[in-house]
Amino acid sequence: MMNKRILLIGGGGHCKSVLDSLITSPNFTDIAIIDTKENLGKEILNRKIIGTDDDLEKLFNEGYQNAFITVGSIGDTQLRRKLFDMVKRIGFNIPSIIDSSAIISENVKIDRGIFIGKNAVINAGAEISEGAIINTGAIIEHDCRVDKFAHIAPGAVLSGDVVIEENVHIGARAVIKQQIRIRSNSIIGMGSVVLNDIPPNSIAYGNPCAIYSNKAKREEK
Repeated sequence: MMNKRILLIGGGGHCKSVLDSLITSPNFTDIAIIDTKENLGKEILNRKIIGTDDDLEKLFNEGYQNAFITVGSIGDTQLRRKLFDMVKRIGFNIPSIIDSSAIISENVKIDRGIFIGKNAVINAGAEISEGAIINTGAIIEHDCRVDKFAHIAPGAVLSGDVVIEENVHIGARAVIKQQIRIRSNSIIGMGSVVLNDIPPNSIAYGNPCAIYSNKAKREEK
């Protein structure tokens, strides 16, 4: 029998989105939240914050076998990755959480630890890797690939055969032309129209989308 207890790790805005999807799901009936020490005892959508990162191993031993990372990310996935590795090391199962309103083809590959929000659409042949966020109303068309810990923000559209590499953030309402590749660690600004491939570590935005900065070069200075 499936264990129906789950910990959500991170008590911010992304937690509310995930929790709202979970509340209507029959898969998990005992939902609790992990956050910072100063927020212990507070509630988010009537679910209590019961511990901090330091309590994870104890809670696992007490029967919380499932955990999900509810820390969001915009251009920096280090904390999400750190928490993901932590719960994996402890031994938690990391499910994917899919809102009941999402439309997903039966011919899609979905890894673990993925959030797919309200009214998102994922079409045939798409592949979504672990830790990715497909947010409210995003459209992932046929044969697209979204790599680890990428974040597709609300209303963004990936046309067919688009590749989104690791740690990329695609801003709200951005549109990516078919067969485009967005390389790792890049940020595409909201409302952008991307007509050409984007190299790694880029900050790019506009219609048409243009590259305005390179994150790696800025960090070297």
